[in-house]
Amino acid sequence: MMNPCVWLLLICCGFARSAERPNIIVIVADDLGWNDVSFHGSNQIPTPNIDKLAYEGIILNNYYVSPICTPTRGALMSGRHPIHTGLQHSVIFASQRYGLPLEEKIMPQWFQELGYRTHMVGKWHLGMFAEEYLPTFRGFESHYGYYQGCEDYYDHTYEADLAYWGLDWRRNLDLLRNETNLYSTDLFTAEAVNIIRNHNTSEPLYLYLPHQAVHSGNTGGDPLQAPQHYVDRFPHINNYHRRLFAGMVAALDDSVGAVVKTLKDQGMYDNTVIMFTTDNGGPANGFDANAANNFPLRGMKVTQWEGGVRGTGFISSPLLNQSGYVSNHMLHVCDWLPTLYTAAGGDASVMKNLDGQSEWDSLTNNKAGKRQEILHNIDPSGKGQMGLRVGDYKIVVGDIGMALSDWYPPWAKPSDSEMLHANNSAAFKMFGGKNGITENESPIEKRLQQNLKHFEHAVAENMGMGGDFDFEILESNIDSNIESELKFETYRMDFKGLQSKIFKKPLKNTMKSYYHKNHPVKVECGRKPFNASTNCDPRVSPCLFNIANDPCEYNNIAVDNKDMVIQLLLQLQQYEDTMVPPLNTPVDPAGNPKYHDGAWVPWVKL
Repeated sequence: MMNPCVWLLLICCGFARSAERPNIIVIVADDLGWNDVSFHGSNQIPTPNIDKLAYEGIILNNYYVSPICTPTRGALMSGRHPIHTGLQHSVIFASQRYGLPLEEKIMPQWFQELGYRTHMVGKWHLGMFAEEYLPTFRGFESHYGYYQGCEDYYDHTYEADLAYWGLDWRRNLDLLRNETNLYSTDLFTAEAVNIIRNHNTSEPLYLYLPHQAVHSGNTGGDPLQAPQHYVDRFPHINNYHRRLFAGMVAALDDSVGAVVKTLKDQGMYDNTVIMFTTDNGGPANGFDANAANNFPLRGMKVTQWEGGVRGTGFISSPLLNQSGYVSNHMLHVCDWLPTLYTAAGGDASVMKNLDGQSEWDSLTNNKAGKRQEILHNIDPSGKGQMGLRVGDYKIVVGDIGMALSDWYPPWAKPSDSEMLHANNSAAFKMFGGKNGITENESPIEKRLQQNLKHFEHAVAENMGMGGDFDFEILESNIDSNIESELKFETYRMDFKGLQSKIFKKPLKNTMKSYYHKNHPVKVECGRKPFNASTNCDPRVSPCLFNIANDPCEYNNIAVDNKDMVIQLLLQLQQYEDTMVPPLNTPVDPAGNPKYHDGAWVPWVKL
């Protein structure tokens, strides 16, 4: 039996080590666009609290998320790419019977093992059909908020459609029916502040704060909702909907300020790491009944254009060895789990089968990062879409969002939003309808080969460059990869061998980090060519962009760089070979709130 004195010593030492770990605060904004914060140069919406944190920390200028909500949140929590968790297609909608797989160990569970107290305030959206998928069953000690993808900011009901409408507001597992007419951003702020004030500082705190703001509320009336005193801050915005949206951003910004102030009041700030991110690009120009903005980036939420996947984000802490700079190192949302785990003193090497990698050392010391490529997504739905960034270059294939592919300036004049469409489930319908994957889906390998043939034809007929590369040999290589049962790392070794035979040098990210001196970090696009809207149709042939030189995706350079296109298509193929099928299921009528006293609750017993 252990000597009681030794046991007491071990306990005390354990508490001491625990107390030395930094507090970790993860703040997620919902649908916040690139041009919706003033540290990116927005001249409509000042965000002083967010800006101060960003300027004092590290602004992430080459950081990517998924095009839509559920995939990003799944990657953030698990460190795994959505193609490896089955969340790559659309979002969890209404009473669908799936979620982030239970075999995935997620962020709060990892932090619990390091001695953290783990709390969640806000939106979940990673599955709620069975209790086992809920936050309090997956590592969070407490949860105050909601399970679904959106809802009314005041009555806290979620409307999947008119037939599926119910309350979605709770503390832990208990429904709250007495908080109607109270604004959700204010409620989340008060809850987060209360958690920090009541925290025992001898233990480290992990607080996950995924806000509802600035997602649209339910359809019917105006889906953009903010207290009037916030809206009144923006008399200079003449467009009604953009002014409402600005009020929503202001409430979010005040929330960030309140969290930081409370951390300082409690003497916790100097030992805290704060990470801030959006979940996807903003739904601009009235899409999803919203007024967010990504200008000058191309596209918006649900697309794989930069406006859909380039994330507004930063990390801020007095614990950073170097700060006050703009990081142009490549970072993906699935990197946050190992990065923050390392910041907390954990050993990220114990995390197996992650797609993310720890970038804590590169960030805190302003060193070159490990990451040189980012898979945006491979969606095997009927429309089909793929996007990949390697070094400076980005390839897109299939319908990555051609209907939403413009460069949308922020609404300013009253008439700008005359075509506002209030369709709360528009994004979901774009991605396959209520039953998830459409019936006319085609295998990605076939679509890749079709696109290769289109590309070969374009080169041969339009540029006179055909004949010096054997596409039949390439397709044979692709076919052999499809049939192979080798694992992903073996594929990468094979790919590097093939690459060394065909290509002279690897693709690298040439964008350098720099110190911003508290100046807004703006995207400079250069002159827009006359054919910017027509020189790329990835549904017909792959498009290639140099994002370092052309962040606004003005110039499709595929026809002049066919070897690079082949290189990136091969890489896409190898990613596809590691993909698991999407988990999307049909809507289950048994989950309709009308059968559960008008509320969204788990209805399946596992």
